[in-house]
Amino acid sequence: MFKKVLPLSSIIFLRFLGLFLVLPVLSVYALDLDGATPFLVGVVVGGYALTQAVFQLPFGAMSDKIGRKPTILFGLIIFFIGSLICAFSTDIYTLMFGRFLQGAGAIGSVATAMVSDLVEEEVRGKAMAIMGGFIAIAFALSMGLGPVLASNYGISAIFLITSGLVILSIIILFTKVPTPPKIRHIYHNTSRTIDIIKDNNLLNMIIINTLQKGLMTAAFVIIPIILTQEQYGFNWAKSDLWMAYLPAMVAGFFAMAPAAILGEKKNIPKEIFLISIVFFFASFAIIGFTNSSTVFIFGVVFFFIGFNMMEPLVQSMISKFAKVHQKGAALGISNSSAYFATFLGGTFAGLYLNVGDRATLASVLLVIILLWLVWTVLKLQNPVRHSFLYIKIEEVNLEKLEALENENIAEWYINETENLVVIKYVKDSIEEDALKAKVA
Repeated sequence: MFKKVLPLSSIIFLRFLGLFLVLPVLSVYALDLDGATPFLVGVVVGGYALTQAVFQLPFGAMSDKIGRKPTILFGLIIFFIGSLICAFSTDIYTLMFGRFLQGAGAIGSVATAMVSDLVEEEVRGKAMAIMGGFIAIAFALSMGLGPVLASNYGISAIFLITSGLVILSIIILFTKVPTPPKIRHIYHNTSRTIDIIKDNNLLNMIIINTLQKGLMTAAFVIIPIILTQEQYGFNWAKSDLWMAYLPAMVAGFFAMAPAAILGEKKNIPKEIFLISIVFFFASFAIIGFTNSSTVFIFGVVFFFIGFNMMEPLVQSMISKFAKVHQKGAALGISNSSAYFATFLGGTFAGLYLNVGDRATLASVLLVIILLWLVWTVLKLQNPVRHSFLYIKIEEVNLEKLEALENENIAEWYINETENLVVIKYVKDSIEEDALKAKVA
């Protein structure tokens, strides 16, 4: 499984590394461009996410028609062009256009679909966790590398590095990523958006993914501006931003693995999410109100810990909570919502800093986080552990299969390519032999 997922996860890692490298410093460097205001800078920081949200579903549909690899290639080329435009931009509007173009190469849903194509159902949650882990690693590394690269070589150099990472991604795509098999499933149900929203656990995961990403871009607008702009009292040089991001990167990196392992193996993702939300709350409370540089750094560290604890588990939990015919739609809705929030988080933070003070902005965010915490405590449940039964289709009575209803049977589907019936069930509540007898 790992060999199948590693090359694709590497492409996702390189793409997000390119996007994340500029996040710790983009807001403060963009303020120096012609026509820049805090509001427009906020749009630039989160701009890629708006087009990413818009193009998620079209790219997914395109991949179904022309194939996953050609679609990923097309998205990477658009991302490459957008990165070059950003690298050579001299005013805020050109930079904004480049960021929008970066996001238009929306390959996230295609990569997720390709993982589903390559990996068996029972290990798909682990595969999603691996992909989420790679994104979290990219996030952590970017926080240390971004400020150092920007202070030594300028923000344009980071966008040029991003362009190089795209070329490396294309090489990996055509040399290491296996071509997925052509598998068509038949389901005894159809996917409806309303069914996904009505499922409390799926709705909670959509909320978690959405707020996590929205708070991320809000943080990356707020942190560098507060630390470097004279009116906030810290008055750091841009080249000193690494002093806040480096310890945060290290702490976030070391928090990620234990959270992922405990969440997956011990089946306690709810508890991990709650701890992460508490870290988010502590982070914005410190960032909004402290006047001490040392304490402010702790606020940045807490944010990174909360984000990295959460990231590896988000996609995995959506995959586990959704039925097989819902996975694509659930991940699509969740990711689109998260990307819209990414755009809105940066835009809102930039707009508010343009007209208000950081303490009031932090207070608004703290209320949102507190409501998020209470909602998660009351609504989210840990996933039920399921097993999978595979039976040759010729050994199954299809009429009995159609009528198969049991509270301990989550779903079933037919894999036509391999001529298998797959039944997902609660292993501790029903015997495999009894289950076979029901459909024989």
